[in-house]
Amino acid sequence: MTNSSEPLTSSLIPNYPFTAVVEGGEHSLSGVVLAQPSKNYSTRYLLAAALAEGESLVHRVAVSEDSAALQRCLTQLGAQLRFRGPLLGTPRDEVAGLTLDLSVRGFGKQPQVPPDGVLNVGNAGAVLRFLLAISALLPKVTFVTDRPESLGKRPNDELLAALEQLGCRCESQAGKLPITVYGEQPHGGQVQLSGARSSQFLSGLLFLAPLVGEPVEIRIVDRLVSKAPVMQTLEVLERCGVRVTYHPDLMEFHIEPQAYHPGEFYVNGDWPGSAALLAAAAVTNSEITVAGLSDDQQGERLAARALADMGAAVEFTSTGNGQPTVRLRGTSLKGIEFDGDLATDAVLALVGAAALAEGRSRFYNVANLRIKECDRITEPLQELRKIGVRCWEGKEIGDPDPDAIIIEGNPDGFEGGVTVDGRGDHRVIMLLTIVGLRCRKGLRIRGANHVAKSYPLFFNHLIGLGARIRLEEEGAA
Repeated sequence: MTNSSEPLTSSLIPNYPFTAVVEGGEHSLSGVVLAQPSKNYSTRYLLAAALAEGESLVHRVAVSEDSAALQRCLTQLGAQLRFRGPLLGTPRDEVAGLTLDLSVRGFGKQPQVPPDGVLNVGNAGAVLRFLLAISALLPKVTFVTDRPESLGKRPNDELLAALEQLGCRCESQAGKLPITVYGEQPHGGQVQLSGARSSQFLSGLLFLAPLVGEPVEIRIVDRLVSKAPVMQTLEVLERCGVRVTYHPDLMEFHIEPQAYHPGEFYVNGDWPGSAALLAAAAVTNSEITVAGLSDDQQGERLAARALADMGAAVEFTSTGNGQPTVRLRGTSLKGIEFDGDLATDAVLALVGAAALAEGRSRFYNVANLRIKECDRITEPLQELRKIGVRCWEGKEIGDPDPDAIIIEGNPDGFEGGVTVDGRGDHRVIMLLTIVGLRCRKGLRIRGANHVAKSYPLFFNHLIGLGARIRLEEEGAA
């Protein structure tokens, strides 16, 4: 076992910019794939382990750019991380999966000031928001990013205002990076927080609150989007010995001073990434099984039921060793109405399925998609139009929800033969790949390497299931 403060690399993951070339003609997928570990749960368990005094073991941590960014930052804050891995899926009928078991010796409520007082969070929004909150325990920390065109454009005003209510002083570029937090001795009391743009602000405060030393009350002053990730945070806090009293509508929270408990934790499979695999099978009339998906607090588990509502045959079962699985068999699909706030990170995968469905689909309550790695409403629709997909934003056709995504499906597929751009966004890349599988002349997706933000083995898994996809290095002679 060795210290880990750098991203785990593997020959399975290209370390250069590449274009994904989805070959033309029919694609048939089959087989069993072990779901990659959940990005959200990996982040939460690693942070909670660092906030505990003592040693914890976190099994099946996601290997991704976001996970690597958090590991790097936690190490700089004083946590000691040791890894066991990578672990490759061993059953013959499983496509290899890349995971990591991490031993974490935490710093408790006494993190150290990082070298030069600076933390580079990469392009990881959740890592930024969670550590912004934890930085209240330090005298001064400056947060920066090496992706100013993406994370550098995302707002954090609401969280900074909340930290100032706890006694911190914050300096920023109109709520955006770089951000400096002056903390060290935060106090308790009541915090008024807006949850209208992101629930990550609330999760960050929930991680901080037990360590403040005084009771903290958090009240959401307007509405809370993406409630499912908050439930994930509450689940992890409970498993780490932290008790939070909250109203069932998730608008009020009370946290007493308390300590995080170290322990042994297991990360479930990732529903958002798996939703893209299931959608790919649905549009190609294929049958695949994804193992390791639990009925947990990930809202994106609703994607399987949404695909069933569209016409796919979906079965929830288990392997011989009791591992939960989802088996999907694609058939003719029909359009759907879907509340995207219930499963934010599965919306674009379902949009991909909708593009190949009969009739019109409508995805509403998705306004917060505009402040992700890219504007996940305007930008992916621009790319889909290059392929020939008929699609609109709600405001373009007078929909009651101006941010709704409207798709007029084409079950016959598309001509393709064009090049599209992944927009530096892992979810957009997965969406375009799903549609590309039904392009008669194939599809080229530039910047497809950014899928590694959450799912480095996405293309490996699809290829292992039978998709004909090549990865071409960009800029190579």
